[in-house]
Amino acid sequence: MKNTSLFLLVLSISVTVLFSSFTSADNAIKQINNNPPDEFEILLNYLETNNTFISGESLPIIMADEVKKNIKNPKFHLIDIRNEAWFEYGHIKNAANVKSENLLTYFKDTINAVDFDKIVLVCYSGQSASYYSGLLRLAGYDNVYSMKWGMSSWREDFADNAWNKNIKNDYATKLETTERAIPEHNSHPILNTGKTEAKEILKARLETLFATPYKEYIIKSMDIFENPANYYIINYWDQDKCTGHIPGTLHFKPNASLNNDLLSLPTDQKVVVYEATGQKAAYIVAYLNVLGYDTGNLAYGANSFMNEILKEQGLDAFSKKEINMFPVIE
Repeated sequence: MKNTSLFLLVLSISVTVLFSSFTSADNAIKQINNNPPDEFEILLNYLETNNTFISGESLPIIMADEVKKNIKNPKFHLIDIRNEAWFEYGHIKNAANVKSENLLTYFKDTINAVDFDKIVLVCYSGQSASYYSGLLRLAGYDNVYSMKWGMSSWREDFADNAWNKNIKNDYATKLETTERAIPEHNSHPILNTGKTEAKEILKARLETLFATPYKEYIIKSMDIFENPANYYIINYWDQDKCTGHIPGTLHFKPNASLNNDLLSLPTDQKVVVYEATGQKAAYIVAYLNVLGYDTGNLAYGANSFMNEILKEQGLDAFSKKEINMFPVIE
């Protein structure tokens, strides 16, 4: 009888210890799940280590004459992301017409990107091509470029559809030169892809952004000047080239302050990036959107509100001299 009681006592203790161990393990798992890894920090560290275009001396934008010289070059590949109707109206010889939302799939399944020295994206004005080139660069395709001014630099009728009707001077008299101090570092966006590895987080973010139409990231100058409180405005422009900026703008020095001042950006307000053409800004918008910021690009950059001043100062202004008369396939 005593042996039976002793056996039951030992068995009871064993079950209690075993149950306790299961409970502790379960609590540990719950604790891990309640404290997921900071996806933003993981992704930011990865991008800062593996992507250099954001801090390089120049962004990957090439001119139309370089494209024309390389039309027959098998090491050059042109991708036209305009809609099918405009592509059929006229496009550069040997260009492939690919919808922007299909670019990632096209790079993975249709071409072998490493076979080319340069893959050039072409659009209407150069802005959306720059944006998607930025995303593709972040995806690891380091030989992707955008063509400056888009098809507007290829022939005048294309320019009439884009740049020529959007260069304006409506707000040139409402600029300021006061420099605002960049605020103290704040919080950062919360990414919820459910992934823990940097490459997987990046892949999820890119898939989301490629599926989102670029038009959702475009802000018109009228909206900013009429409703400045709705936006957190960044002037991504060399200070010595800036002869006035949108009131309330913060100046971020190209190739220098973006990552240093990244955490000063708000997570509860629309961030708008601009410079002279909107094409360099598009690369920055791509970078910030991947990181989870709500970022937009000023349509046609400063050319949309101070084109004449840019011309007078010899800055990056769109004008007739930027338009070529190169042949197209119709």
